[in-house]
Amino acid sequence: MITDRLIACALRGWFLMALLFIFVPIIINFIYSFSPGRFPTLPLGGFSTGWYELILNEAPVPRAFGNSIKAGVIVSVVSTFIGFAAAYTDYRYRFFGKNFYLALALLPPTIPVLILGLVMLMYLSRISLVGELHSVVISHVVYCIPFAMALTRLRLAQINPDLEAAAWNLGANSWRAMVFVILPWVFPSILAALALTMAVSFDEYMIAFFTGGLTETLPVRVLALLQGQVSPRINAIGSVVFTISMALVILAQILLLTRRSSERREAAGG
Repeated sequence: MITDRLIACALRGWFLMALLFIFVPIIINFIYSFSPGRFPTLPLGGFSTGWYELILNEAPVPRAFGNSIKAGVIVSVVSTFIGFAAAYTDYRYRFFGKNFYLALALLPPTIPVLILGLVMLMYLSRISLVGELHSVVISHVVYCIPFAMALTRLRLAQINPDLEAAAWNLGANSWRAMVFVILPWVFPSILAALALTMAVSFDEYMIAFFTGGLTETLPVRVLALLQGQVSPRINAIGSVVFTISMALVILAQILLLTRRSSERREAAGG
């Protein structure tokens, strides 16, 4: 009994240390972004939103922010659509080489982003698509499809296979069964995949750096500022990127947890 308590306390302490290790630098970054001076210190000598006003008035920053938003929206829609199609193919059909198909579909996130960025650069340059926003979109779609596929695939694994068969017995064809049975079931996961893939695209730097050329996204703009002169502008941009990315990830988590909670209540009530 005492051993179990010690293990539980040790695990809680380890978890707390991990949270501190992750979030303390982020909190410090937020604090520094409100520094009135060029070289922030703790405690701050005052409070100012001047660095946020400065980045809003610098044309490259709003432009990079717009590029990140446009790319994120397109990537989330396309990668979620393809990810759902790939997950449904894996769920619905049996075919030769299915394990290889699954491994290949989920491969991109396992490749270091530096290697993936270089590969996409070489491939897109051969077909004259490199150096524009659409090259970033194409590369991010390749990178984000496995995230969308994983979320929808997990949801499909929980469905009762008899539901689709019952729809067929009632006269529905495969298309209507998918639209009226499968899609409502996986809809929360689709919404979560949209939020998660947009967060991944919005926050990704290395692939966008290689494939975007002079078309900067917001993380790439941070690098450009770092190569110039260090100032709390970087902290301000970093705070914006982190806030949007975390909001999307939390939204995805809420969508998944809300659906699970409602299903548990329905099961308990039934």
